[in-house]
Amino acid sequence: MASILTTSKRQFAFNRADHGGSFLRPSTILETRKAFKEGTIDAATLRQTEDAQITELIEQERAVGIKSFSDGEFRREYFHLDFIENLEGIRISSNPLTGDKDTATLPTISVVGRIKHVKPIQLKDFQFLQARIDSSKKEVVKVAIPSPTMVHFRGGRSAVSFEAYPNLDEFFEDLAEAYRTEIKILANAGCKYLQLDDTNLAYLCDLKMREAAAGRGEDLNTLPRQYAELINSALRDRPAGMTVGIHLCRGNFRSRHFAEGGYEPIAQVLFQLLNVDVYFLEFDTERAGTFEPLRFLPKGEKVVMLGLISSKIPQLEDKEMIKARIAEAAKYAPLEQLALSPQCGFSSTIHGNEITIADQWAKMRLVREIATEVWGSS
Repeated sequence: MASILTTSKRQFAFNRADHGGSFLRPSTILETRKAFKEGTIDAATLRQTEDAQITELIEQERAVGIKSFSDGEFRREYFHLDFIENLEGIRISSNPLTGDKDTATLPTISVVGRIKHVKPIQLKDFQFLQARIDSSKKEVVKVAIPSPTMVHFRGGRSAVSFEAYPNLDEFFEDLAEAYRTEIKILANAGCKYLQLDDTNLAYLCDLKMREAAAGRGEDLNTLPRQYAELINSALRDRPAGMTVGIHLCRGNFRSRHFAEGGYEPIAQVLFQLLNVDVYFLEFDTERAGTFEPLRFLPKGEKVVMLGLISSKIPQLEDKEMIKARIAEAAKYAPLEQLALSPQCGFSSTIHGNEITIADQWAKMRLVREIATEVWGSS
């Protein structure tokens, strides 16, 4: 169910029914990864298992009628760390999330040297998926990678080596250059759909998170704009045929969120300064605020994926209620610039949300059904 939006700037493809990128890991993946970490199997055996499970996932995605295919992040433990740790100059702490969602602490990211892209990160995984989709049926591979802001926000200046970067502007430029290199590699391989996963812009909507950032010395009046400039710089050389989405998340660990607050504090920067095509935004609960910030969406130029279906709870949403909420959102942004998805991925970390795999696919079927009834089939 793909649509094309033509603007004065460019033409891009998007799907009226989409998803966040991650899916619950099957038990086979969990058991095999555990065996790998314990040293009882090698990396090749792990990859073979992942290949087999991702091949099954593709058929499950196809069965619910969505057109953008991901590998469910089956090859990752975290939506961001598995990518970021492949950049030279970055160190990840060794304090993984615990099984207790009430006391869990996130691993920390430190910049200990000059950041450099030293090898392709997502290329092999993209090629595996690309070989298994049917582009003649408007199927497309979606590659989800963490936003470059993920390297900065939690630690701020204190987490960036003063020796490597006495001038923080050089840090942002090296980071953007590393991303440009990876994006170019993916584009040259045929990638048409890239998604950046970003918690930090959403965290800047939360009063407590804003206070914490200010306590680290951040200027809250300029930080959202600085992040937009970083993301735009990372995307600077993307080809015209690549659609780019950004997903804003308030946290997603075992059905737990970490932040609250509507989009108003960042809305103007988000919609008018950020050079992306599609926004995946949470709207499933009151913690995401109202639809009013959608008034900043440029007319005819971008698309908002309304994250109205929760990936955190097993209960299936009422179809008519979701349609009513779409109609409410359309008071602030044109209906033709809206689409539907779950509010987040189903498994941003290997731990997964507190739902079943059956619940997950029921949610995706609901997304597809509602999108077809509201926008029709293309």
